[in-house]
Amino acid sequence: MEKVFTAQSTVGEIVAVFPKSSDLFKTYKIDFCCGGNRALQEVLTERNLPVEDILQQLNTMYQQSLEKVEKNWLQASYTELIDHIIQRHHRYLAEELPQLSPYVTKVLRVHGAEHPHLVKVHKLFNELKTELEQHMMKEETKAFPLILQFDQHPTSENEKAMKQVIQELVSEHDAAGDIIKEIREITNDFTPPADACGTYRLVYNRLEALESDLFEHIHLENNILFPRILEDKN
Repeated sequence: MEKVFTAQSTVGEIVAVFPKSSDLFKTYKIDFCCGGNRALQEVLTERNLPVEDILQQLNTMYQQSLEKVEKNWLQASYTELIDHIIQRHHRYLAEELPQLSPYVTKVLRVHGAEHPHLVKVHKLFNELKTELEQHMMKEETKAFPLILQFDQHPTSENEKAMKQVIQELVSEHDAAGDIIKEIREITNDFTPPADACGTYRLVYNRLEALESDLFEHIHLENNILFPRILEDKN
């Protein structure tokens, strides 16, 4: 079997070429969005995970996937990729964040006395909600228009403005990623207690789904959109 990925391939590159690999990385709790620029061997060694075994899994999954047709965002136009991010990920967050918020508050109110970590969950969720709402607005009104403008008119002035906003977005991605990772940690990987009620379980399930969507969202920007626009014009 031909090895497409090696130990020196970065996590972000792997997911960019083979999006389905994100499922495997999630299983091993490997950060493929904010930590996407790190070599696979470095990440796996740090977590005491078997490098060769996981590489074999990745390459086997990739070979099997060649029979299936998946959207290659590395070849999509910038307009198409940005529209996908907005329609799939921004719209999801715009609906899910305000809908989930009252449930997070309700679980704290009802179960906070017995489960004090819910105070921190509530605080972190609201920080994340504010962060993401402001972030999406910034992307749609400022960052994405700048990227498309630079694509059409690659002047030094447009490049400078675009690079500045991309740097800001990556920093904001790191902050959001840190928050959701902390939520995962203090909820024991979104595992509700044995006696948790339906709402308690609902909140944990939806927080985990939020994490999954957020990681895919950040990956598309950090590992595909931003590097592509910066490299294509150089």
